[in-house]
Amino acid sequence: MPATSVGLAPNQIKNLVTFGDSYTDVDAHADGGIMWPVFAAQDGNFSLFPFAKSGAACSNDITPRPSPSIFESQLPAYFAEVANGSLTLDPATTVYTLWIGTNDVGVGGLLVGHGAPGVTIVDTVTCAVNWVDALYKSGARNFIFQNMIPLETTVLYAADSYPNRFWTAERNTTEWSVLMREITTSGNAIAKLMLQALAPTLPGSHIGESSFTGLFDSHTLFADMFADPSRFLNGTAPLNVTGAVHSCVFALNESMGDPGVCTDAVGTDQDSFLWFDELHPSVQADRVVAELIVGSINREPSADRYITWLS
Repeated sequence: MPATSVGLAPNQIKNLVTFGDSYTDVDAHADGGIMWPVFAAQDGNFSLFPFAKSGAACSNDITPRPSPSIFESQLPAYFAEVANGSLTLDPATTVYTLWIGTNDVGVGGLLVGHGAPGVTIVDTVTCAVNWVDALYKSGARNFIFQNMIPLETTVLYAADSYPNRFWTAERNTTEWSVLMREITTSGNAIAKLMLQALAPTLPGSHIGESSFTGLFDSHTLFADMFADPSRFLNGTAPLNVTGAVHSCVFALNESMGDPGVCTDAVGTDQDSFLWFDELHPSVQADRVVAELIVGSINREPSADRYITWLS
């Protein structure tokens, strides 16, 4: 179904509620500066209600991590605020976003065999899609599901990667890169199919009320930024999609508590980079994400390539 046939009405949304991991956590500053939800709230004139937490997976029952997961922490925190009356939002003017998966599939998850027995990408994606259903049952009506980026293009998972603060042990970097490409592309395909099946089952609960589920294609966006950075990056240094603003090279098997040898871009040179460090997008990349999320919410043609409204 074409993106322009359904979806939110322009200027309908007043509130932005975000869930996810360090790619979205406004307190973690994992991009070294301002995170995309803050930019989006400013650009779209939204009130921001952030619940994303750095290090999160979808569920610690699936891929256990020491961080606040979506289902064991972030959703309960949201539901608690709704229950005690500290958070009251009009479903018609509120959109809920989720960007999760990087930790589920990465060095703390499926890639290295960390997970509950028998867990696969099907389980982590099913969990993420269930986030829509859980919020819908609580009264939420508008959702944007952000899929996984091509993680093999990050420094951590690139074929020519080096020991860094996220991983210093020996590894076959080519194998990791190939596996990550397979995991993210297959996981995103599964998510799309599941969301296409789920969305028609989530109608408005009252006559005249609507429920909208949008799939934001983060994968294509970051692939575009990687392939054609001149369209998105605007810093004063040569454009760079294979390095990082803050790059730290470690010795093989060096303790990750050690500092490594770090180099940093400064000032407006930072806006020439796609990545802040070996895993996280840069501030400039986050500006682009914010611009296109707002464009998606407001039905701007510039965002049509990256949003598909499923209902």
